[in-house]
Amino acid sequence: MSIADTLVPVGGPTLPQERRLVTAIPGPRSQELLDRKASAVAAGVGHTVPIAAVAAGGGVVVDADGNSLIDLGSGIAVTTVGNAHPKVVAAVQEQVAQFTHTCFMISPYESYVAVAEALNRITPGDHAKKSALFNSGAEAVENAVKIARKYTKKQAVVAFDHGYHGRTSLTMALTAKAMPYKSGFGPFPSEIYRAPLSYPFRDGLSGAEAAKRAISLIEKQVGADNLAAVIIEPIQGEGGFIVPADGFLPALVEWCRANDVVFIADEVQSGFARTGSMFASEQFGIVPDLITTAKGIAGGLPLAAVTGRAEIMDASHTGGLGGTYGGNPVACAAALAAIDVFENDGVIERAREIGDILVSRLTALQAGDPRVGDVRGRGAMVAAEFVDPATGEPDAALTGAVARACIAAGVIVLTCGTYGNVIRFLPPLSMPDELLHEGLDVVASALAAH
Repeated sequence: MSIADTLVPVGGPTLPQERRLVTAIPGPRSQELLDRKASAVAAGVGHTVPIAAVAAGGGVVVDADGNSLIDLGSGIAVTTVGNAHPKVVAAVQEQVAQFTHTCFMISPYESYVAVAEALNRITPGDHAKKSALFNSGAEAVENAVKIARKYTKKQAVVAFDHGYHGRTSLTMALTAKAMPYKSGFGPFPSEIYRAPLSYPFRDGLSGAEAAKRAISLIEKQVGADNLAAVIIEPIQGEGGFIVPADGFLPALVEWCRANDVVFIADEVQSGFARTGSMFASEQFGIVPDLITTAKGIAGGLPLAAVTGRAEIMDASHTGGLGGTYGGNPVACAAALAAIDVFENDGVIERAREIGDILVSRLTALQAGDPRVGDVRGRGAMVAAEFVDPATGEPDAALTGAVARACIAAGVIVLTCGTYGNVIRFLPPLSMPDELLHEGLDVVASALAAH
């Protein structure tokens, strides 16, 4: 008998929206699963919150011991519309009853085409676009690079300091942070180069100055004639929710256009209403040549996409793009339902409201505690960077201690950043205000206690 057989609360928005601690974290039933995990699952697969999740919805995750935790992570920005959203559930149930798989490359089906049509419509720019569907953000990034190389007939790719693009061989090469993502897993693919990012809190540069620095390095160390693509997260995710200075991204796009370089916006984490617009690129006034999406696209089901200029997307020969599960019909049904929610249920506006609360509460903390060095982000994608107030150096120890205290008190928070000194806030947009405030109260108490 599984843990879920003994306690399965109904998930979705009907769950009581409350923080409730019945046991210490982890409780005995959760510990039972963690013991089984240690025996059965590879040690390299870690976990942040020591619970056995059995239900989730609204703004909470419920574990096997009956504890209800406030969710400020959304499974890393995946359950943006809320866990087990009714529209997503209904669409998935209907599709599962019809068929679960044919492989789109063998027997095409309408939902894949409909998702591509929706992405072509809602992504930035009014030019002709096409899309291809995949399984994960890393897979989308790999294919975006393939497409750019095929189109330009060039090989080099530039990524940026602090960037995160995935865990496959190519995307590890694109990713900046060694531990835990790259260490010991090399050698990595060649023709990957790195440029300095605009990081206003640490470099003090204007967007124009930071762009000039990056472009100068690219021209001197790579050369535009060799460069197929520049790939960047408009707002970095794992790198620390770094928001580039105004003008940085437009200058990069302008340079790419002038030099026949494909500009790829990795919006895997920042896309789909997370930042208070459908895509973060919109907030910086840029139109990418290619955009990669995943995470929030399908309400919790695995789906990813590359969308871009039709002439670039069509550069590949037939059969050059695809995959057995890419654009799975169940995931496509979920995506169409989630996109309906994003467009018609006020979710983008809700992201802005949540962002206002996050920024207000966190800047108030910053005003009273110099260890909060920076508060940054857009919409419901906000972070606090913790530092030694005397030196400004990153304080990863404090960050880890605050995060652990929050989890022990029933609030799920996630850390990030190259230096491990950032707590990121990614609440589901279905979270009620009072629950968000309570979660932030716990964060404030944890910080005060350390």
